[in-house]
Amino acid sequence: MKPLSTLQIGLIASPNRTSGSDRYYASLLEALAELGVAVHGVVLGDPSAVGFDPRNVESFAPEGSRAYRRWSGLRRTVAPRIEESDLVVSHFAPHAFPALDLIRTRPLVVHFHGPWALEGRFAGLPLHTLLLRALQERMVYGYAQRLIVLSQAFRDLLEREYRLRPERVRVVPGGVDLRRFKPAASKEEARRELGWPLDRPIVATVRRLEKTKGVDNLIDAIGEVRRTIPDVLLVVAGSGSLAREFERRVEEGGLERWVRFAGYVPDDRLARLYRAADWFVVPSVAYEGFGLVVIEALACGTPVLVTPVGGMPEIVDQLSPGLVMRGHRAADLALGLGDALGGRLAPPPEDRCVAFASRFSWPTIAARVYDVYREAA
Repeated sequence: MKPLSTLQIGLIASPNRTSGSDRYYASLLEALAELGVAVHGVVLGDPSAVGFDPRNVESFAPEGSRAYRRWSGLRRTVAPRIEESDLVVSHFAPHAFPALDLIRTRPLVVHFHGPWALEGRFAGLPLHTLLLRALQERMVYGYAQRLIVLSQAFRDLLEREYRLRPERVRVVPGGVDLRRFKPAASKEEARRELGWPLDRPIVATVRRLEKTKGVDNLIDAIGEVRRTIPDVLLVVAGSGSLAREFERRVEEGGLERWVRFAGYVPDDRLARLYRAADWFVVPSVAYEGFGLVVIEALACGTPVLVTPVGGMPEIVDQLSPGLVMRGHRAADLALGLGDALGGRLAPPPEDRCVAFASRFSWPTIAARVYDVYREAA
């Protein structure tokens, strides 16, 4: 059977930022190509700056472009590509919306990575912005033949908030590149490479520094945990609009000795960061569909603590229910961290973490995604 030819409308290609959704997009395109699927991607920004093959992924507008330039650039770029494709795939509704009239000539599959309008409401954006976001989402999702979500939690959200029929939605978890994320070095070697202390228990997190990610609660929790574990160190990696606010929180709390900001960490350094930590923590407070970092850290042999938010409990419950903390408030995080670092919560052994993560290898996940594409086409 001839493989489908797919046009993949992606997110942002930027050397200065990356997210789980960006890594998902790049890894999925690579895994699909290895399965023999024809893929062509279009993204905002410079794809060559983050390692994309320019023959397979092209830019529709520079990063930071105004809306008019983005929209016109997208239409101009995808118009000839749609004619060559059997199926159009959207990874971000606002990047598909401007060309929806062109896309309607082909079946559409949407990868739902998160509720854009609802996230904006959580962040306190003005009403007119939220209404515009919601309109774009609903029109793109309404046309899609199939929507792929990362967890049952996000399937329920689509049904509840967007009134989508559940028979149009398929749950396929995220994947992990086991060639990159693996315990290739010892924790000591990883710490030396990163310049981290060898003699302190270290908790790490990789988050966009935004309101839904819970970093403020994690900082406050460390302020409590240090009272019983005085040499604990929290390393926060990531960038975002609240970076300076979180830094001030640390300064005002006198926590400089216990909290370190690593800034943006390039993808090729993430495996070392995961490996160097004693525990990895995902403190999200809302709209966490899967948590790609959870599987990546486990693949590096590092145990993970998560909040009971979104799809994360669906993952780690299968490994150990004790890895799901009681809640997402600072007090809940302090309790969970205290149990983990104080020895009251036994971490799953390294080999079990790695073996569990191998269930989510990209060749396995990409094959399941492609089954949905076939179904839609």
